[in-house]
Amino acid sequence: MSELGEFEKAAPIDRKKVLGSIADLLKRNGLDVEDVGRVHKVNVWQGYIKKPVPCENCHATGKVPTGLDDDGQEVTCPVCAGAKRDFIPETVDMTGIQLSPIWEEGPKWPVVQPAKPVIIRASKLNVVKRAEGFGVAMTLPDIQMGFYVDGRGRMHPTHDEAALDCALQLIRLVRPDHIVLHGDNGDFPELGKYRLTPTFVRTTQATIDRLGLLAAQVRASAGDECKIEWLEGNHEVRLPNYIIDNAKAAFGLRQANKPESFPVLTVPFLCDLAGHGVDYLPGYPANEAWINDRLRVIHGHNVVSNGSTAHKYLAQERVSTVFGHVHRREWAERTRMTRKGPRTIIAVSPGCLCRTDGAVPSTKSGWDENGVPISSSEDWQQGLAVFTYEKGDDYKIWPELVPILNGQTMWRDHLITGHDGS
Repeated sequence: MSELGEFEKAAPIDRKKVLGSIADLLKRNGLDVEDVGRVHKVNVWQGYIKKPVPCENCHATGKVPTGLDDDGQEVTCPVCAGAKRDFIPETVDMTGIQLSPIWEEGPKWPVVQPAKPVIIRASKLNVVKRAEGFGVAMTLPDIQMGFYVDGRGRMHPTHDEAALDCALQLIRLVRPDHIVLHGDNGDFPELGKYRLTPTFVRTTQATIDRLGLLAAQVRASAGDECKIEWLEGNHEVRLPNYIIDNAKAAFGLRQANKPESFPVLTVPFLCDLAGHGVDYLPGYPANEAWINDRLRVIHGHNVVSNGSTAHKYLAQERVSTVFGHVHRREWAERTRMTRKGPRTIIAVSPGCLCRTDGAVPSTKSGWDENGVPISSSEDWQQGLAVFTYEKGDDYKIWPELVPILNGQTMWRDHLITGHDGS
């Protein structure tokens, strides 16, 4: 202890030097400062090391320079014991740090949040006079709301904003009593089971936000008295399926003491459908919406690649059916005899409201070297449907397919041009 006495009275610790030594410590252990999530504890102290220097007693020869011993042998230096070096104590700053890396704290980005509350004040709506006992319904098919990010970080929609705007303008013009959004209103590609490029990653929150806005827009366009139903399609069901497959404990979790509410990790809760008076109909593919006793709307699960899906439904169904899922405009009819006389049933697919140029991931999708979808022509057609119907148990239905072509549609001499928001 006596020979270290002068070192025990070391100068105060240089804080800047200590911070530099911490950075060096991280670097030596292969850690970048940006990899540090949380610092739990830092210890700083001073110690000493024995620094080797040439022996001053023997001048680094290892022998006593004064001569030989009684036997005529060279005398080994008693200070360095012939090692030719001496060791003197030197103070050093010591640093210890206890930390956890950033990847132990989870992702930097937030988990999917509910869409922000949206309030759209309804504009003055047209007054439509109808014959007593008749109603008008509209169906909006396969919007495939979603986004991808290009190589420059810009976000692009997989849905078609111009086609959606056409639909909203037509709602204000028609003033329907009943609207059915019949499934795949959101695409949710990163929750699906198919391989995707990174351009679709971390787009779910933007999709939720846009779907929440869509619910507000449809309600504002239709007015307070219109019945609005949202059918779950195979793409909406990706969300609960993903939770069951990857985080089963989170399935069905609700807000505290609200047993009648939708679970928080569901489309109706995240998009605040109840706040906009939109009824969510889960249970794909068994779910359905009824416009009257002889006209029902489903999302559908049949796909006939080389032929008519509508005719397949006609062979299966006994009531008129509006279906989606195929993204094609189709129409077929069949008349059958009943006790009350001949009855005609129809099978109708209005088309879709998503992009048809290859932006929506499908079996025909292709990507460039950056993972951005390549433009290609799908065998899909845009459109929606308007139904005038007799209320109650009757077969009187007057269907109208309303095609949308390059952002424009025509309905009863009204030309409607959609805007894509750019």
